[in-house]
Amino acid sequence: MQRIFFDNWAGVVRTLIIGIFAYAALVLLLRISGKRTLSKMNAFDLVVTVALGSTLATILLSKNVALVEGILAFVLLIGLQYLVAWASVHSPFVRRIVKSEPALLFYRGEFLGEAMRRERVTEGEVRAAIRAEGFANLSEIEAVVLETDGTFSVVQRAARGEASSLSNVSRPPESLSDRYRRAGNE
Repeated sequence: MQRIFFDNWAGVVRTLIIGIFAYAALVLLLRISGKRTLSKMNAFDLVVTVALGSTLATILLSKNVALVEGILAFVLLIGLQYLVAWASVHSPFVRRIVKSEPALLFYRGEFLGEAMRRERVTEGEVRAAIRAEGFANLSEIEAVVLETDGTFSVVQRAARGEASSLSNVSRPPESLSDRYRRAGNE
């Protein structure tokens, strides 16, 4: 039967030594690469963050992975993330591949069913996001947007004019805007 609580001191010492060096290397690489590396601006950023954590765990616990190999894996992941982020800033084509567009889910009193189905979001989840922002009445809300990082943004209805923060969000079907105008709300 294998020992599940303690095997030997060599494993403990290895984990301590490798852990200190791997952690220090990861912190140093993250400081060099900048804040964007751990941001969650899109799905790719999240994948890199999870992969870095998984790599650190593997370095710490697997005797089959040498410290240098683990640090090389950190460098590779951070380098790829940097390259993809740089390319998405400089190339609209890469940006479209890497980043999703924000999705309008609720607009001026109406839930946008087609967009909600496409994004696999329920009305209850949208209502929960509205409540989390402290709103009790849907009439106070201009829009609810599912952002590229998977979070909800709740935009309060402005007194007059367009909500400029919605400029990069696809507009709702024209029929909704027309109904809103006919009701005398613009």
